[in-house]
This record gives sequence, structure tokens and C-alpha cells, in this order.
Amino acid sequence: MKFGKLDHPPEALDWRLPASPDGYGWSDVQPEGSVGSEAMDSSAPGPMVRAGGTMWTIKPWRGSVYPEKDPQRTWPGHYGRQFGTLEFNATHYRIHPADRMAEWASHMPEDFRFCPKFPQIITHYRRFKNCDGPTDDFIAGLLALGPHLGPSFVQLPPHFAPKHADAMVDYLKAWPRALKVAVEFRHPEWFEGGAKAESVWSLLRELGMGAVISDTAGRRDALHMRITAPFVLARFGGYEGHASDRERLRQWAEHIASWAREGLQEFHMLVHQPDSVHTPETCRQFAALVKEHAGLHVQAPVDVGTSPAASLFD
Repeated sequence: MKFGKLDHPPEALDWRLPASPDGYGWSDVQPEGSVGSEAMDSSAPGPMVRAGGTMWTIKPWRGSVYPEKDPQRTWPGHYGRQFGTLEFNATHYRIHPADRMAEWASHMPEDFRFCPKFPQIITHYRRFKNCDGPTDDFIAGLLALGPHLGPSFVQLPPHFAPKHADAMVDYLKAWPRALKVAVEFRHPEWFEGGAKAESVWSLLRELGMGAVISDTAGRRDALHMRITAPFVLARFGGYEGHASDRERLRQWAEHIASWAREGLQEFHMLVHQPDSVHTPETCRQFAALVKEHAGLHVQAPVDVGTSPAASLFD
């Protein structure tokens, strides 16, 4: 992802994940069930933790993530069997008809979840005003994903400061509570403690809506660690195997281990690498670290060219 990306990771950067600020820990969140969510169940072994990338149309994955000779039309299903989640950027640039969304969902295994990004016509062009029609069409597409719908997320433009928030606040208040949603803040003023920003943060907590946590080198302020809902979407900006990638993934695994005891229902690690050929390995590292530190299973890709798990695709 371009947000907060530096050409080279600075060696002296403080990569530590901070603690959640007062008022935004797990004790401040009231779990609620909603479409596409994981229901709270005291007998369940733990929260669902998923990892994935940002698209399935990665040609270099042929022969490793995807069978070498399978046609591109089969890639959505192969992706769904290899990863647990997807940052679904296709919905940002176009509102797809419900039948198309349902067709994509039909390829996915039971535990797979899409995390659709809100259409830019709503968030960027109309800025949450006069967008009933696009919203209705978007919701129809979300519902067509059925049980494969995870949290959707609003990605605010970088220039969208708290002073612009009134229309967004009205929009979020009107959003169907049954559909899980998170907001990704980008303007620095969202993290500076101003009254307007804090009122929006409080609203998210009140509505049970999430706040996307962005782990990217050039914007450590966006690593806010505010918990406003019983689910977490984390966008991870990696550096293609640099030592900082594994260190950050380890810290995320430790946080998940703690959060699993405090009320976390589901966690989505949405991996961005400058070259997506590195995304599968990042997900594998994350899965291994979550298993080590939290004892939780995370679906991660196997190499179909070398692993017996290639039989999954027969």
C-alpha cells in the first residue's frame, strides 16, 4: 500500500506495537452479533484469525500458490483455499452487481471471508453525501456474499480531516447495524486528540464499528491500537522479507494471544508487499507465529508444487 510507504525501512525506526490507549481496550467494547461476524461462543476454541492479500490475479503465483496449468478463471477458488481473507479492492473502484458478487463467493470454502472496501464514489467523490443509490447497490452486493462476508471498511482520503466528518457521521449512523464496518483514518489530525476527532472515535465505539489499524513505516501514528469493536482489521505494509517484517508479525501474534483472552472475536491481517510474490510467505510467517504465541490456527498458503497439500486442488 502506498499509504505511509517508505522506499527503504529506516533501521532506527521504533517498530514496537503500542498498547491500546485508555478507553479503547477490550473492556470498553460490547460484543454484538452481525452479518459476516463470528458469534461469541464461550465453548469456541478461540477467535478466528485470518490472513490474506489484496488480489488473486497474481500471475507469479502459478506453480506455487496456484496449480501451474489451471486457467485464470479458477484462481478465485484456489485463492480461497490457500488464504483465509481478502482485502477486496475491486469494490472500491466499481460497484459490482449482486449476481457477480455471489458468483465470486460461490468459489470460496466455508471459512473464507471477503473484506470489501467501500466504493470511492461514496467515500471520495460524494464524500458521504447524496449517495443513497450507490449505497443500496453496494449493500446488495455485500449481502450476495452471504456467509463469506467479513467486515467492510471505509478508506478515507488522506486529506479527509476531522473537520469534514459531519456527513460521514450521519452516514455511519444510518448504516445497517447488522453489517460490520470499520473506518481507516489517514489524516494526521485523527490521531492528535482533538475534540472533533475524539467524538468520532467515541461514535465508532458506541456503534460497535471498527477502526482499521495501519502498520506502515512512514505513518506510525496510524498504528493507533484503539479497539472500538470485537473485531480487528490490520493492514500490514511489509518490506519483502526485511527483518522488520518478522519482528512486527511476532508482536502482532503476541497481541492476538492477549486479545484472545480479552474478547477478540475475529482478526484479519491484510498483507501488502511492494511485490505481491512475497505475500504468501508473509502470511505463512504470520500463521506460524500466531500458532506459536496464541495457539490458534491461521489458514496460510502451501506450495502446490512441493507439498502433499497439492491434492486440495485435484
